[in-house]
Amino acid sequence: MVYRFHFTGADLARTRVAASVPPLEELSIALRVLQDRNQALRFGTWRREVRARLPPQARMVLDLTPRHGWAPGFLIPQGTGSVPELLEQIAATPTARVRASLARIAERQRMPGWAARLSDSPEVLRQLVDALGQVHATVLAPYWPQITTQVAADRAVRSHDLLHGGVERLLNGLCPPRIRWRAPVLEVDLVSGLEGEVHLEGQGLLLIPSVFSTEVPVVDPDAEPQPILTYPARRDGTITPLTLTTTTAADGTPAPLAALLGRTRAAVLRVIVQRPGCTTGEIATALAVGPSSASQHATVLREAGLITTLRHHNTALHTPTAAGLALLGRG
Repeated sequence: MVYRFHFTGADLARTRVAASVPPLEELSIALRVLQDRNQALRFGTWRREVRARLPPQARMVLDLTPRHGWAPGFLIPQGTGSVPELLEQIAATPTARVRASLARIAERQRMPGWAARLSDSPEVLRQLVDALGQVHATVLAPYWPQITTQVAADRAVRSHDLLHGGVERLLNGLCPPRIRWRAPVLEVDLVSGLEGEVHLEGQGLLLIPSVFSTEVPVVDPDAEPQPILTYPARRDGTITPLTLTTTTAADGTPAPLAALLGRTRAAVLRVIVQRPGCTTGEIATALAVGPSSASQHATVLREAGLITTLRHHNTALHTPTAAGLALLGRG
């Protein structure tokens, strides 16, 4: 099925890449991945770790977030805020909206029997909100630094595309071939059975990279203040599994970190922190060192978990990780 977004000049001017991942939207996608068996190398360890720690209350949340199908829109509040603030927004959802959202879902798929009480009982809604908070603390929170690192790397790629190829390259590079820019229309292939035509009419489109949306984009045409297109975050050719474990030396220090000695390497990290998404050549120019030297130092920093590197159009783009930012007091 194809979803088409129709752009005007104003829409192109207002289309942007989200500065961060909305945590509850990423949680909704992650819960579907949790119930699947695909991408075993990337998510297998994460699934085992999460399933071992899931609280019994998680059943309520999973009942409303099936592997294939729809989840109630009120569980993903729009706007910004911390996770506790977003959860309180859900708890304060007007009864009419809860009822309407559940009715739309019931037209498409079977609903758990207890879900009918959500619109009539504040206590049941509060139980669901509390369960959602516990699920987030188990499923996403421990892995959030890794997630934000991958999203920062993706934003570096999108910034590079926009600077060097304009909006056309940005839109065409999101998730080919599932997302295609055929001016003035952006076509999105979905597997949910959803299709439609959306005339943005000056709202623009919010592009959100997702770590868990690994193959298929997701659209929310009714989001405010502008429609949303969630696309798979760009990754390099290696498969880096999400996991709580890290490689450490006997004294508890990450083994590669012991190699991080010397003023030049520290200066390389400082440049990357100051200029997320910079290239190896830009590092070399900033520090007046040879490109091969800059590349070698970046390799050590990457192995130590202080930066991440994506190759894009034969260019290496370097972005600091949460650990790299923390090391320089920027976390």
